Amino acid sequence: MDMSSISRSIPVSSPTVAGHPRLCFVGPLLGVNPGWVTSQGEIVAGLLAAEGYPVRGTSQIPARLPRLADMLRSLVAWRNDIDVVIHQVFGGMGFAMVDAASRMGQLLGLRQIFVLHGGSLPDTAVRRPRWVSRVLSRADRVVAPSAYLLEQVVRPLFPTGGPRGAGQDWARVIPNILDLDLYPYCHRSAVAPRLLWMRTFQYVYHPELAIDVLADLRRTHPTATLSMAGQDRGLREPLIALAQERGLAEAVRFPGFLDAAAKAHEFANHDIYLNTNRVDNMPVSVLEAGAFGLPVVATTVGGLPYLLRDGETGLLVPAEDAAAMADAIRRLIDRPELAAALSANGRRLAESCGWATVRDQWAVLFDEVYHA
Repeated sequence: MDMSSISRSIPVSSPTVAGHPRLCFVGPLLGVNPGWVTSQGEIVAGLLAAEGYPVRGTSQIPARLPRLADMLRSLVAWRNDIDVVIHQVFGGMGFAMVDAASRMGQLLGLRQIFVLHGGSLPDTAVRRPRWVSRVLSRADRVVAPSAYLLEQVVRPLFPTGGPRGAGQDWARVIPNILDLDLYPYCHRSAVAPRLLWMRTFQYVYHPELAIDVLADLRRTHPTATLSMAGQDRGLREPLIALAQERGLAEAVRFPGFLDAAAKAHEFANHDIYLNTNRVDNMPVSVLEAGAFGLPVVATTVGGLPYLLRDGETGLLVPAEDAAAMADAIRRLIDRPELAAALSANGRRLAESCGWATVRDQWAVLFDEVYHA
C-alpha cells in the first residue's frame, strides 16, 4: 500500500475562513476502512472542515507500525502547512504512538492539543505515571470528553492544574459529538424485551455477559431476544457457540458490523440497549442509544457514572452481574413510566452533544492555542 495515499486533507465543504488555524488530526482515523468505526477525531475533523477550517488527518492505516510511520512522515511533510496538531490519545500500546508523534510535533515546533480517549488510559497512568506525565506535558491544552479522565489521569499527575507555566484552563471537558441528523428519535412509552448490544467483540466489552443476561431474563420473559452487533476481534464465534450451549441459538442474532443505515434499522427494531463493559470512558454507543430513544442499562464502570445518572438517563448495575442487569431490564418492562422517562432523558443527553452545542467550545480552544 502506498502510504502517500493514506494521510490526506479532509475535504472542505465551505470556503476557508480567514484567521482559522490550519489543523492536523493525528491518531487512528480508521473509519474509511470497511468494518471500522468512524472515530471521534474523524467526526470532529469533518465538522470543522465544513466550518471552513483547513484540516488534514493522519493516519488511516489499520496496522500500528505502518500507521505510526505514516503519521511521522505526514507531520514532517506538512510542517509548514500546520498550525495546531490534535492528537487522539489512548492508553496501552496506543500511548506509545502518541509519545512518538507528539515528540515529533514538539521537535517541529508545532502547537499541540491532546484529546484523551479510552477507558484503559487511567490504568496506563497508574502503571507508568512518569511516562504519561512527561508526554502530556508537551500539550498546549488537554481535552477530555468527560470529567472522568480529567479526574483519573490529569489531576493525579498535575495537582496544580497542569505542567509548570500552564494556566488553570490547561485541561478541560469538551463532550463527544453526535451528528443528530443520523439518529431519528423514537420515544419508548413502554418497552418489550428486545435487547440490543453493539460494541467490538473483545474482552473489555464483556459480550458474554449479554448472553448471561438474556438467559436470566428468559426465566420470566421467555420471548426475550438479543441482537449483538459490531466488529469481531476474535470472540464472535465463541459467543455463537455459547448461545447454542445455553439453548439460546434461536433468541440471539449476530447482524455483524453496522453502517449508518443498518444502525438506524437495528435501533428502530429494539427497545433496550445493553452496555456490559468491564472498562469504559464516555462510550459514544451509549449516546447513540439515547439519541435513538432506547433506554440504557449499563455497568457502573469507568466513566459511565459521569455520563449517566442512575434512574434518570439510564440504569446502572454492578459490573459482571448478570442477575442485576436482568432485574434492571425487568424494571423497565414492568414500569412503563420509567422506560418513558429514560427514553426522553436519553435523547436530551444526546442533544447536549450535538455539534451546534459543542462547536463554540472547539473554536474557543483553537483561538487560545493559536494566538498564545
